[in-house]
Amino acid sequence: MSNDNHFKFTNTVLIVPMSVVLLIWVVFWIEVTFKLNLNHFGVYPRSLSGIKGVFLSPFIHASLEHLYNNTIPIAILTASLVYFYKKDWIKVLTMGIVFSGFLTWSIARPSYHIGISGLIYVLVSFIFFKGIFTKYYRLVALSLFVVFIYGSLLWYIFPVKGNISWEGHLSGFITGLLLAVFIKSKIPDIKKYAWEKEDYKEGEDEFLKHFDEDGNFIETKSKDETDSLLISYDYKENSDKKD
Repeated sequence: MSNDNHFKFTNTVLIVPMSVVLLIWVVFWIEVTFKLNLNHFGVYPRSLSGIKGVFLSPFIHASLEHLYNNTIPIAILTASLVYFYKKDWIKVLTMGIVFSGFLTWSIARPSYHIGISGLIYVLVSFIFFKGIFTKYYRLVALSLFVVFIYGSLLWYIFPVKGNISWEGHLSGFITGLLLAVFIKSKIPDIKKYAWEKEDYKEGEDEFLKHFDEDGNFIETKSKDETDSLLISYDYKENSDKKD
């Protein structure tokens, strides 16, 4: 796969994150407008009725601040996922929601767990570890960018605050790591120079042919290049000359 095809911008890079953001804001708008409380659609651990929250909880938020804090990270991370992992983003999003939701359902405290932050941790974890595993320079750079911007989120997979679902964050982080391990992503072919190939022979390197044994540049010109440097003058007698 060439770099041009792999890292080619498409409308999906904008449509997917915008759709996710629009969905969570519309759900919150419905709650406020019609004075509804949808918290009971969140994940309630180890309860049969709480399983529905595995699929619904990411789109429900407790407050405007909660929603706002999640909006920018989910937009940036989703766009990055779609752009850099074109063949895998659907699997990562769907499996990330389901697996992190069930893990939260299994280990969390008896309470309603809501918000898309679990998916945010899935994406942070997946993008970071997958980039490191592939060792492809652009994906490694993306991993470092994610760590630089969202590295502080790591603290919230621990019970440092009582009013946040650290279990949901931990579940998302673990899920992202597992997806990075088991999803086999295609990466662009890495261009290799002649001297990097296993069957490399020094005499066949086109670049080194331009230098002698002492490393001095050998100036060579082809016949066509030599001919192109010739300047010729033509003399034409003036036929209009008068005696």
